[in-house]
Amino acid sequence: MPKLYEYLGIVIFFYSNEHEPIHVHGRHGEFESKIEIIINNGAIQGLKLKNVPGKRPLPSTQAKQFKTLVTKLADEIVQSWVNYFVYHKKIVAKKIAGSL
Repeated sequence: MPKLYEYLGIVIFFYSNEHEPIHVHGRHGEFESKIEIIINNGAIQGLKLKNVPGKRPLPSTQAKQFKTLVTKLADEIVQSWVNYFVYHKKIVAKKIAGSL
């Protein structure tokens, strides 16, 4: 489970056996949601917050913070996805202090 970020108590990560579309998970305590990054012709077109089957979704405050982070770092997240799943590079987690 490569962890990408820690932000306001939310852990942002990929599962090691992920699948497309490119997406990232956010966990806060026992709550978890994911955001799909919609890409068309090599450009990020949008984000889609989704529930994770079998998990309680992030409460609205954490879901909003999660989406804010992914919005600001979407290009970096996509590059991390490619580095990890295509090039098999190790991911180094970043802790983000304060709000974005």
